[in-house]
Amino acid sequence: MSSVATFEVEGSIGIITVDSPPVNALGINVRRALDEGFKRFSSDAAVEAVVLVCDGRTFFAGADISEFDKPQEGPDLQAVFDLIEGGSKPVVAAIHGTALGGGYELALICHYRIAVPSAKVGLPEVNLGLLPGAGGTQRLPRIVGVPAALDIITGGKPIAANAALELGMIDALAAEGKLREDAIAFARQIVAENRPLLRVRDRNEKLEAAKGDPDLFDAYLAKNARAFKGFKAPGNIVRAVQAAVETAPDFDAGMARETELFIELRDSAESAAQRYYFFAERETAKIPGIAKDTPLLPVKSVGVVGAGTMGGGIAMNFLNIGVPVSLVEMSQEALDRGIGVIRKTYEAAAAKGRMSPDQVEKRLGLITPCIGLETLGEVDLIVEAVFEQMSVKQDIFAKLGAIARPGAILATNTSFLDVNKIAEASGRPEHVVGLHFFAPANVMRLLEVVRGTRTDLSVIATAMKLAKQIGKVPVLSGVCDGFIANRAMRARGDQADQLVLEGTPLEAVDQAACGYGFAMGPFQMMDLVGLDVIGRDSTEQTVMSELVARDRLGLKRNGGYYDYDDKRQGSPSPVAREVIAGLAEARGVPQIPTEGSEEILARLLYPVVNEGARILEEGIAVRASDIDVALITGYNWPVYTGGPMFWADTIGLPKIVAKLKEYEGRFGESFKPAALLEKLAAEGGSFTR
Repeated sequence: MSSVATFEVEGSIGIITVDSPPVNALGINVRRALDEGFKRFSSDAAVEAVVLVCDGRTFFAGADISEFDKPQEGPDLQAVFDLIEGGSKPVVAAIHGTALGGGYELALICHYRIAVPSAKVGLPEVNLGLLPGAGGTQRLPRIVGVPAALDIITGGKPIAANAALELGMIDALAAEGKLREDAIAFARQIVAENRPLLRVRDRNEKLEAAKGDPDLFDAYLAKNARAFKGFKAPGNIVRAVQAAVETAPDFDAGMARETELFIELRDSAESAAQRYYFFAERETAKIPGIAKDTPLLPVKSVGVVGAGTMGGGIAMNFLNIGVPVSLVEMSQEALDRGIGVIRKTYEAAAAKGRMSPDQVEKRLGLITPCIGLETLGEVDLIVEAVFEQMSVKQDIFAKLGAIARPGAILATNTSFLDVNKIAEASGRPEHVVGLHFFAPANVMRLLEVVRGTRTDLSVIATAMKLAKQIGKVPVLSGVCDGFIANRAMRARGDQADQLVLEGTPLEAVDQAACGYGFAMGPFQMMDLVGLDVIGRDSTEQTVMSELVARDRLGLKRNGGYYDYDDKRQGSPSPVAREVIAGLAEARGVPQIPTEGSEEILARLLYPVVNEGARILEEGIAVRASDIDVALITGYNWPVYTGGPMFWADTIGLPKIVAKLKEYEGRFGESFKPAALLEKLAAEGGSFTR
């Protein structure tokens, strides 16, 4: 008897039930159990069909990624698949939870598939820089057709059961909560009707249309070139599906090509980075010194101070999970405007089919509009989202300290200011924490949880869990100017500014950043955000502040670093060039343009790595991977590089140290390598390996 499976017979139906927490991954113990169960029922003359079902929260979630870099123990997955698919008795996959990746490929190996309505199926390997390497690219096109298969596999998103039934990804729906019974009934029906063994590998009719369209695959890649840029996996997926079409009906030839393309991805730097990131994102919630049984504080009601763009976005996160929000402003006009923006955002989502009109009204109904802080005396969590000025925030927290109920969590959304000073103003610093949302707060996934010197462990644990509940990726940060993401990326912004003052065309800087994988360069990004957002409060003369003084605010008014046509296409601006030249002359900056994308990238990104090392040295970040997660989720650092710290390890720390020292000699002390970076480079160490 297997330790992770039970084998039963009901009438003529054999039932294999797998229970391997937490997600029934297809590791060695599960593979051995499947091998044992199917061999047992194959030789049992009383068994006419087999139902494969899982206990726990899900069907097989996929391959065990932790085994990727270890020697493979037998039986391997393909041997198990061959045993199931090649058997003489029909096998029904009974799906609940999620059947993803290798889990859905296993379902495709079975002859029939039934799922409960709440189940989801899919092939998300693209998110790990991989393709479905156990026949997914060969079998899925045979049941849903080539166009749908391309979208499903390159998109990587799970498909809900009802849609999966329409597509043909499953064959039947079970009643919710009655999967086992309905799957057994389905198997009995298959036996009673003497249905054939429907092996997906033998179904070629849905490939025929693609066989007559030789340009289909190149056209698909061209159509999605922008979305696929920098990622290796989508191209290999398209070629694997193409092989399914071109080699049909020779299924094994298509499988051989899929295996070649899978190995190419598995061994690539892009996939290594994406697999690293997969685990890194899950690691952020693990905080040294905070035990799993740390008591959590109740958060059943929330107050948000400030109904502007940020405050409204923060409020929506809680409304989305059914938590009532008291939204506070100092005037009725500001309050009405803020609630109007929230309504407009929800109605736009409803117009796109992302929610129903009833859901819009239900969420809006959770808002209690409030004038003044006095209304927040009974809420469990108060999030302040007002003007970024210390005196303003300290005044608010002094008042909240007197108003809020004992034990309430007081959070500031500051992006740069000293959380400890804000906390002290409250008179209850142990209950103050930073919750730094990134704009737009209802969309961006990063939430920096900022730990003050005196913040209670229960407050931190509650904030980390709450972040997950509202769909954010929490990253714990210590207190410093800019915390993790803004502090690290400020190094890139400083160098971008310096490069253009030295005579490097700003479009060359942006092109280098885009070539690396950022969606847009630093100057394009500022034009999109609005130069006045940062430049209006500048206390020194900068290119940005000078452009703002000329009423050049970016895309929203008169252009910024670029001029824009009526289609919002940018071109280099003579005004920006004039401002840059004037400031460079005033500061006496030598005109020595940096040439070549590689050299520009070194100037832009090596300082980010260096700042990341300092952030680690100071204990601001718990681990290097947290810095990578913060920059990928907060600044869209390209995930296929793994983030700045993983990328630094990939290209070699000695190379980075040598270049920083060269820059230190040319440009000054700001390029001095961090002590940790120098130490790791000298010892052959790394940040993330």
